[in-house]
Amino acid sequence: MSGIANGNGQASSIRLTIPAKAEYITLGRLALTGLARVGAFPQDVLGDMKLALTEACTNSVRHAYEGGAGVVEIHYELHPDRLVVEVVDEGEGFEPRLDAEPDSDELSEGGLGIAIIQALADDFEIQRRGGGGSCLRFVKLLP
Repeated sequence: MSGIANGNGQASSIRLTIPAKAEYITLGRLALTGLARVGAFPQDVLGDMKLALTEACTNSVRHAYEGGAGVVEIHYELHPDRLVVEVVDEGEGFEPRLDAEPDSDELSEGGLGIAIIQALADDFEIQRRGGGGSCLRFVKLLP
């Protein structure tokens, strides 16, 4: 884990690399909790972002490596007015259904997690990376 923190109104940044296994997702949540203490954002925002992070990491663990070895990289940026989180993997990825409604029967496996992230975040994007894998990015504006 690496990080840069400063007190002059600029972004604080943490980068965490975890094995692509479900039991390590908790580490990502713990790092987010620590960052929330630095940024002093409300508990309800922290709870929402922990859920969004869990869903994003679970997608990478479940879909990226098909049970093989791999890593998930989580990048957190805390700005004075927003939190930006990126979850990156180098695996196979999947095709999310970004147009389906959360209560629709059209959600594929993993699609509900994407819908949850979209509902909790103020901005969301997911894209395939050129060298393989995917990058899921979400932003939460802070009060």
